[in-house]
Amino acid sequence: MSTPQPAPARGDGQHVLVVADDPSTVELLTTTLVLAGYQVQSAANGADGLKRVTEHPYDLVVFDATMPDLDGLQRGRRLPPADRPPVLFLTAYESLHTLVPELGLGEEDYVTKPFGISEVLARVHVLLRGRHTPRQGDTPHYRDLLLDHATCEARRGARPLDLTPAEYRLVCLLLAHAERVLSKGQISRHVWGDVRADNAIEKLVSRLRRKVDVEEPALIHTRRGFGYWLGCSSR
Repeated sequence: MSTPQPAPARGDGQHVLVVADDPSTVELLTTTLVLAGYQVQSAANGADGLKRVTEHPYDLVVFDATMPDLDGLQRGRRLPPADRPPVLFLTAYESLHTLVPELGLGEEDYVTKPFGISEVLARVHVLLRGRHTPRQGDTPHYRDLLLDHATCEARRGARPLDLTPAEYRLVCLLLAHAERVLSKGQISRHVWGDVRADNAIEKLVSRLRRKVDVEEPALIHTRRGFGYWLGCSSR
């Protein structure tokens, strides 16, 4: 009999910055980390990523060290050690301490590309272990639609939403990309981990709408020919 595998460790609302120039990598990491319980922002290049780290207190940075603009960071500001968050490098190399020295000394780890998302989550968990301080605003929400990752429950205002696991994952995805249109393919991959027929996705969205959009304004919308989005105004 095989030994049951432990469930992946979940985040506790820690703030993570993803720095990568490949949109598919940013989307995969952002959505996966949000679903795992982290608060995530992204930067599209190394210079913007370094600027954000100097201006905001992130708990961890996931940094693609293969981006082409890193040579220009040699002239950038070096972070003081006290301000330096842990860094998880995505890299094709094993020379960690020469990757982005501008970030300063501190905890770091790396995964080689192409990476497995389970390995990324495991290393993020290890780097963040014991670092979280509860903050105001850690509950994912859009207007009066809120999620509680600790209990895997959702509510619209004071009304609890009785969501299935697939519906909950879809709400997480929509909240992570609020006011952005998501294709059926994106929804299928992140809700079920594979490609499902359009009919299955349409039924899932329809069920979720009936639970979420009892009150006004409606939050879940269709962009015909493109996909679905979470927001308030019409497009």
